[in-house]
Amino acid sequence: MAFVKLQGSGLLNFLLLLNLGFSQSYSDYSLFVCSSSNAFIAILVYVDDIIIASNNSSEVQHLTDLLHNKFKLKNLADLKYFLGLEVARSRRCIFICQRQYALQILNYFGHMGCKSRSTSLEVGLKLSSDSGDFLPDPSVYRRLISRLIYLTITRPNLSYTVNLLSQFMAAPREPHLQAVHRLLGYVKSTIGQRLFYSSITSLQLNAFCDADWAACPDSRRSISGFCVFIGDSLISWKSKKQQTVSRSSTEAEYRAMAYVTCELLWLFSLFKDLCFFHHGPAHLFCDNQSALHLASHLVFHERTKHIEIDCHIVHEHILKGHLKTFPIPSSKQLADLLTIALLPSQFSALLSKLGV
Repeated sequence: MAFVKLQGSGLLNFLLLLNLGFSQSYSDYSLFVCSSSNAFIAILVYVDDIIIASNNSSEVQHLTDLLHNKFKLKNLADLKYFLGLEVARSRRCIFICQRQYALQILNYFGHMGCKSRSTSLEVGLKLSSDSGDFLPDPSVYRRLISRLIYLTITRPNLSYTVNLLSQFMAAPREPHLQAVHRLLGYVKSTIGQRLFYSSITSLQLNAFCDADWAACPDSRRSISGFCVFIGDSLISWKSKKQQTVSRSSTEAEYRAMAYVTCELLWLFSLFKDLCFFHHGPAHLFCDNQSALHLASHLVFHERTKHIEIDCHIVHEHILKGHLKTFPIPSSKQLADLLTIALLPSQFSALLSKLGV
């Protein structure tokens, strides 16, 4: 598989790509694909940065020459750097990291000499919107968080903490800034951390989801987290506060299952555009037996009738054969990294299983 990076002086004319036989993906409008009997080509466009991926290097060269004749393009050869992402490739694997970007954050905010930390958040720490003094200059906090949000593109272990701290950007206080400084210490200690994608792995989709019931002290809303793998390779993850208050832990876990189901449906659509077909239903792992039972055997009664209809998307796609649910012990629930603060030993053990 060949990956080539191009750089242009302006927006690529999408009509030209369509005229060349490319089709625009409905899952990601910046993605264009073209498939024939002897080659598959995918083009990812972001303003004037372009990535071309194909299994036929001669077709890539032909397309590059054609685009160069129409637009002012600069061929940067093999893909090594794209929008702050550093890419290293071999025949057996791909590594993706943001080491340089993380160093820029530490240097910009003067934290190159800060104390290293083993976890991103102190265990048991409860942050609220009304504790502590207001910051005299909240713009510093906001700039920090905005940069850390982009760092979570390759750092699933930062997602929970960054998501939590981003909720206080409107009116940050001293405890929030102290938590950010601790997070920067963790970033320093893991400056070279990267994601590993093996070229030798199964095509089975595996998803893990979890929820921390009523975790927010201000709104009592729960925190959902999920991570999705192709074989052993982590491809998607998210930590997010739920939109409504859940009346039970079962409801909170069921909502987390609904979130990851929507993500899986989007991945199914994206894989179809990329001519990539996974085998069998996606495996969904949850550590709440009641939520698993509700997903498999939808029965309405006093304890479940208040749950919104859109949550029952899980049950619908189990019946269609798109999903298959499995129980998993809480000690092996990988999505815990995205819902709660963990002890260093637990944090390291789960992180090692994410392919980081």
